[in-house]
Amino acid sequence: MCNKKTKIFIDGSAGTTGLRIYERLGAMEDIELIRLPEEERKSPEARKRAINESDVTFLCLPDDAARESVSLAGDDVIIIDTSTAHRTESDFAYGFPELSEAHREKIKNSKRIAVPGCHAGGFIALLYPLIENGFLSPDAHISCHSLTGYSGGGKKMIAEYEAGENPYLKGPRQYGLSQNHKHLKEMVKITGLSGAPVFCPIVADFYSGMEVTVPLFASDLLKGGIEDIKNLYKEKYNSDIVKYVEDEEEGFLSSVKYSGKDFMRISVYGNEERIILVARYDNLGKGASGAAIQCMNIALGKEEKCSLEL
Repeated sequence: MCNKKTKIFIDGSAGTTGLRIYERLGAMEDIELIRLPEEERKSPEARKRAINESDVTFLCLPDDAARESVSLAGDDVIIIDTSTAHRTESDFAYGFPELSEAHREKIKNSKRIAVPGCHAGGFIALLYPLIENGFLSPDAHISCHSLTGYSGGGKKMIAEYEAGENPYLKGPRQYGLSQNHKHLKEMVKITGLSGAPVFCPIVADFYSGMEVTVPLFASDLLKGGIEDIKNLYKEKYNSDIVKYVEDEEEGFLSSVKYSGKDFMRISVYGNEERIILVARYDNLGKGASGAAIQCMNIALGKEEKCSLEL
């Protein structure tokens, strides 16, 4: 049950992820939000006071500011960081409990938790089980494309899209062209890959939603085929939050289908020669704020689905 009184501080509550976390927390009657006046929002002294008064602090900040906030926090405060800063740090639990019982237990028992990156979460959900179970070698050459809504770019990008003045924003735009996207380090570390995938992120003219696709040649598999992969996912992902489904829209896959929701849906398509692995979710849901709330629930011993939009 959601019945424990908890003090929460959101450091960076004015950002897109912080606002969505605030909305989710608004459904809980058993929490007390610590708020700072606008003039103190960037004050290190005020932030330190608020962080250490809280039971849980969410960091919705740029990487350097997130690192600063962690340095201000006492050992008893649960820090849930939505930035890139700590996702590959060994002293932070990686906030995707569905990957394994070890991941879930670390979240449950940790005071430092890093929320997965939006693109990375889907990629890792697809690749981790295949490497873990010997379907793919860690040395496999992998590619991935990921289609996201513009809200993932933060306030500036949201304003640009909603102003409607730039004609280039009407079509999907690929970015990360130098193959140095900030999620790559996490994608390699958590899956166990020995090298980074060719990664093609694409932002398009819709607010939120995400579709991550990894194509495979069946000949790249060390064992099994398309039906074996489906069965593996069915066994591993069977909760309300992450679930294997055979779901499409009349032969199409819409990246906005799960916009506004906090779950992820995993699917497999193709044939015995060429296979596509797909994860669909909301970049602000299971890709950010929903994952953060789920981690908080686990760390506090609450019902895991409390206040999630499922």
